Amino acid sequence: MTKGFSGKVVLVTGGSSGIGKATALAFAREGATVVITAERNLQGGHEVLEEIRRLGADGSLIRCDVSKEVDVKRTFEEIVNRYGRLDCAFNNAGIGPDGVRVPVTSLDECSEEIWDRIIDVNLKGVFLCMKYEMAIMKAQRGGSIVNNASVGALKPIPGFGPYAASKAGVILLTKTAALEGAPFGIRVNAICPGITARTQLAENIARADPAKKEEMLKFVPLGRMAEPEEVANAVLWLCSAEASFITGQVLSIDGGLSAT
Repeated sequence: MTKGFSGKVVLVTGGSSGIGKATALAFAREGATVVITAERNLQGGHEVLEEIRRLGADGSLIRCDVSKEVDVKRTFEEIVNRYGRLDCAFNNAGIGPDGVRVPVTSLDECSEEIWDRIIDVNLKGVFLCMKYEMAIMKAQRGGSIVNNASVGALKPIPGFGPYAASKAGVILLTKTAALEGAPFGIRVNAICPGITARTQLAENIARADPAKKEEMLKFVPLGRMAEPEEVANAVLWLCSAEASFITGQVLSIDGGLSAT
């Protein structure tokens, strides 16, 4: 089913792997011009950009640390200078306690450095991106934003305190932006994926503690991880005309985990 993204300019932050990669490619298949950002995995970003172009779509890669306003401001200036508009944005870039990049740690053992890093990327990063996205979309009187929260915002997990706080903050930030954007025709929604295959979070958790992955899946009623493409489909739907009366909502994509 076509989502009608031909001629649309779309941004996907953290687009070099996992859910971001799947979403960027899904938008490209629907004819969108796709801008992806990456901070560290620039090689992966270039590979995704090549795939976008092989699909016959236009696109670009911008290096951006979403926790730094100077980077975010430059990114949106580049988008406007190059394409003149921004129709959809998927604020996907984030980090979590996976035992490799960020340790899984109880609150009493969590350092200020770990807290600040997670909050800066996951919550401040979404705020900074929406700050500039909303300004562009207000000027053009329309647009759609989807923020990547997490089932971790709905189901507390020991050792995931800073992550849960950051993602819960994304949900309330989403609802606030939806109210502020509505008079300008801007829709803002959030998704809450559960454990998702081929993401750095899932792969690193399995690498650091192979038994942890199976333990987590025991609590998923559908009994498996999501595929990144399943999450991407939800993002495209929320950005499409088919969801034109949906804003300020939170969609769980978690195999029933948040219902338990």
